[in-house]
Order: sequence, then C-alpha cells, then structure tokens
Amino acid sequence: MTKRYAPATERNREPLLAVLQSQLPPQGVVLEIAAGSGQHAAYFAPRLAPRLWLPTDVGAANLASISEWCAEVDTEWLLATQYLDVLDPVWEVERQALPQAVSAIVNINMLHIAPWSCCQGLFAGAKRILGDEGVVLIYGPFKEQGQHTSASNEAFDANLRAENAAWGIRDVAAVTAVAREADFERTQTIPMPANNQVLVFHH
Repeated sequence: MTKRYAPATERNREPLLAVLQSQLPPQGVVLEIAAGSGQHAAYFAPRLAPRLWLPTDVGAANLASISEWCAEVDTEWLLATQYLDVLDPVWEVERQALPQAVSAIVNINMLHIAPWSCCQGLFAGAKRILGDEGVVLIYGPFKEQGQHTSASNEAFDANLRAENAAWGIRDVAAVTAVAREADFERTQTIPMPANNQVLVFHH
C-alpha cells in the first residue's frame, strides 16, 4: 500500500481551510508544492471550488500517496498529481497548458524539513509563474526575531537539526527577505493552532 497517513493533517486541515477560503483568489489554479501524503489535496479540492487544486511533490513515495488519496475523491476540481522540484530553474508545470492560470501557491510544512535553498527556489518559481494578483501562502512553525514561539517548537527544531543540519525552523524575517527579493511582500501573519503560522505574500 502506497497511501500514507499524517495525523497532523487531520488536525490542521479545518483551520487551514478557513484561511485558504479567506485568502485565495476566487478562481485559477492553486499550485500545492510539497503536497506530502496528499491528504490536504483530497480534502481541500472539493471545498475550494471553483478553484482548481494541483498537488505536486518531489518524492516518489509522496507522489504515489498523493495519487492514491486523490483517486478516492470524486471531484472535477482536482488536477492530476505532478512532480515538482522547487530547485529546478524551470518547473515542469511552467511548460504546460493548464486549464487556467496559476493564481496561488500553497506550501504546507516544507521549509523546516528542506534546505534553505528550497525557500529561495520556491519564491523564484513564484515570481516566474504568478501574475500580479498572485498570492503565496506558507504554513508551518516559524521563529520570530530569532526566537522560538514555544518550548515545543524549540525542542522540535533541535530534533530537526540533529536529523539533518540543513533543516530547522525558519525565521519569519528571513523568509520575508527572500520573498522581497522576488517582488513579494508579506501582507499577513496568521496565528494557527499548535504554534504554527500562515505567512501570506502578495506581489
């Protein structure tokens, strides 16, 4: 069985859906980068119509899991799962004729389990692919002014860095600086359950 299950996804999907409903443009393709298990894509797509949801990931195991989750959802608003590596100079999705233009990029729980170059690649791609009304939404744990927002986040960060020195909870200001280099400004920081946040960026 290739379908994976992430318990945290079940817990955060409703608060995340509320943020997406309030922050996403009313139409267009929502490009989900690092879709993980695929649970979010399967849950969000039918609830965010008429937007089209396009889940992507870089890992073969994740891509297989996403496809399985999405196959169980009977909705016309879910596009076929695709491979996407944010570090590629041109994303495969950029070469395609999509049903609608990409109006938003959603990235959930990636930045702390990826090298810092992936944050830079994410915004470089967003600059290429999003129009003037485009929005980037990034969800996860973040530091503020170099400080952790909770003891649990501090412990989580230590565990991440012990597992991989290139990983770790990122600082809001550092992410914002990378976004600004790609002509995006952070317009909102939305507190979320379990010491997470959603960072909202607009062109």
